[in-house]
Amino acid sequence: MTRRLIPFAFICYVVAYIDRVNIGFVATPLQRDLGLSDAAYGFGAGLFFLGYCLFEIPSNLLLERIGARRWIARIMIVWGLVSMATVLITGTWSFYGARVALGLAEAGFFPGMVLYLTYWIPEAERARTNALFMMAAPIAIAVGAPVSEAIMKLDGTLGLHNWQWLFLLEGVPAVALGVIALRALTDRPEDASWLPLSDRAWLVATMREERSRRGTGGHGSVAASLRSGTFWRLTLVYFLNTIVTYGVFLWLPKILKDASGAGGFVVSAMTAFPFVIALGAMVWIGRHSDRTGERRWHVAGCAAMAAVGLILAATFQDHVLLLVLSFTLSQSGQRSVMSVFWAIPQRLLGGTAAATGIALINAVGNLGGWVGPSVMGWLRQSTGAYRGGLLVLSCALIAEGLLVLTLRLPAESLSSTARDLRHRA
Repeated sequence: MTRRLIPFAFICYVVAYIDRVNIGFVATPLQRDLGLSDAAYGFGAGLFFLGYCLFEIPSNLLLERIGARRWIARIMIVWGLVSMATVLITGTWSFYGARVALGLAEAGFFPGMVLYLTYWIPEAERARTNALFMMAAPIAIAVGAPVSEAIMKLDGTLGLHNWQWLFLLEGVPAVALGVIALRALTDRPEDASWLPLSDRAWLVATMREERSRRGTGGHGSVAASLRSGTFWRLTLVYFLNTIVTYGVFLWLPKILKDASGAGGFVVSAMTAFPFVIALGAMVWIGRHSDRTGERRWHVAGCAAMAAVGLILAATFQDHVLLLVLSFTLSQSGQRSVMSVFWAIPQRLLGGTAAATGIALINAVGNLGGWVGPSVMGWLRQSTGAYRGGLLVLSCALIAEGLLVLTLRLPAESLSSTARDLRHRA
């Protein structure tokens, strides 16, 4: 099951993330050609999350009703076309509009995939599986940097700027994968004719039991979830983490270029390195969290490690090697937060509450993707340096770690499922 579903979900998320953050690779020529200030670029880059937030919940409810196969295919085809249409922007306001439109188009993909995996993956395996899926984000940065650099060499070809070629060509894979999704995905375990009958029966029974257990845990309905302080604290934790994620992602290539004075492949390699190293940390920490059944301290510890990395990056802003190593420490912690974090709401929510709750956490939380780049841009323009922005992001991580420790989660009841999974493996 994991071999069939996770690789395709992973590839789709790589493409989604590249389309979302590739603007960071062309920040300098885009600002020059459109006449954008640092503040305007940061604000516009973050506007993606305004559109993204508006359509998250309706998208997940439609996925629950229509089925993941058709709905995820629709999302990918539309967002690929919108990304390609970004070649038409001519100034500040069309740049803002294109970012909002891309957010609206992509809305629902990530929470839809997270919800989809709750139909298939038992709780005892969820943090590790989340890590395998969410490894797509650092890989997207690692792969996107050199690929984007290669595409930008087309500058001037057919009269198009390098950033126009980037948006045009990197939108094509989303459309292609959307078409493939119609054949590659299966809506529910009950429909999995590719699983042996005994395995399918075991999986259906296991997932039904887990849904029933979540329904009796006080979060089985949308209303109960919205009344829960735990639910809203989870949303705030994700909001704080997202401030940092995109505050770093959408500025990192520019930070490293300004610090090193280099360009081309050198900046691409420096941008990619922290995310390549983060891959191993994500898998190891996710596996350790599943093995121990502990979630809160894993999230808090990773947030603390990420905060230390950003404080070091602010300190060593003029020392390129130490700056790259500082971002490596930070990304190893921050990317590992997500694989464990998403196992928490999945434990609490079931049924329609899962569709709505996961989408709401992601929608509100992703508004941090607007805040982070905007804060970095404003402080960069005000102070002439990145140090203040990086320190603000580190404070967000410290607050995130302290907040997650206040959560009170239901006791684990996964031991029999975990034993059964190990036995079947």
